Amino acid sequence: MSEHDIADATSDASLARSVARSHQIEELLATDPGRFRVLTGDRPTGRLHIGHYFGSHANRVRLQNMGVEQFNLIADYQVIYDRDGVGEIRDNVLNALADYVGMGIDPARTTVFTHSSIPALNQLLLPFLAVTTDSELRRNPTVKDELAGSARPMSGLMLTFPVHQAADILFCKANLVPVGKDQLPHIELTRTIARRFDERYGRAVPESPVFPQADALLSEVPLLLGMDGTKMSKSKGNTIEIGMDADTTARLIKRAVTDSDRHITFDPSGRPEVSNLVQLAALCLGRAPEDVAEELGDAGGGGLKKLVTEAVNEFFAPVRERRAEAIADPAQLWAILADGNARANEVAEQTLAEVRQAMQMDY
Repeated sequence: MSEHDIADATSDASLARSVARSHQIEELLATDPGRFRVLTGDRPTGRLHIGHYFGSHANRVRLQNMGVEQFNLIADYQVIYDRDGVGEIRDNVLNALADYVGMGIDPARTTVFTHSSIPALNQLLLPFLAVTTDSELRRNPTVKDELAGSARPMSGLMLTFPVHQAADILFCKANLVPVGKDQLPHIELTRTIARRFDERYGRAVPESPVFPQADALLSEVPLLLGMDGTKMSKSKGNTIEIGMDADTTARLIKRAVTDSDRHITFDPSGRPEVSNLVQLAALCLGRAPEDVAEELGDAGGGGLKKLVTEAVNEFFAPVRERRAEAIADPAQLWAILADGNARANEVAEQTLAEVRQAMQMDY
């Protein structure tokens, strides 16, 4: 067996373990949600869209309403990893706050905060970098993609992105991180950093480590494509934003890519664009995509788009109404962020104090 085959087999085995563990966690969530603390977040490079909602935010609201404590990061420092400026970052942060309120994130139960406001979180980078090797950073899929796909030199900040992400998770001692399968290497490195820190610096009570071993909670919602049939991306302009009005949503769906076959089927491999629209309708309607496709039958692309438009606009109508009320009062949104930052700072300072004590640097 070649090294490549061994790596693939190891990866497959690791994925299988993560899937099994994720299923086990779902059972534990149903009976004891208070045992978990979740870290999740967004990069404020543009407006949040329906792909974000179904891929992540709906699950955040679900976990919050189950009673799981959550820390929701607006990762403003991540904006400068791979670009020269911050763009309209203040506007993006404000709109993210409005989206959260619209989608049902309750700031009384979910701590919303920004990277740049939590000095102690960022200070954890130093001891964490000390237990991470250069080769481990370069093997990370996000870093590898940046190395392979960018014509510009990679910044030191981009190279250390996986460690910064570990600091995001560990500053609040999160033990659960909702992710897609492509993010599992980040969770594995976070677990490695937590373990190495305690092995290197130890504590007076070894059985009481400074950091928990975070688990991944894998999303079972398939990724939605953009309206042009390619990966949904803010930079491509192929998204339906959370805050868009019904008419704009209708125009975007009307331009969505389909095919010439009038009979609608759900076949993600053979008919990805049509199946994407069927999936979107199914998510909004709370139905199986196969059933939606069967009901549409020979309705063609026009009938499909009509159903999707109605389903999306009806589903997001209350979200958009709450969002509009929130964005009309920016002072209240900034107050929500200030409160979240204060809470996150309190937690980060406590964690940093424990780290300094473990390292015998608490002078």
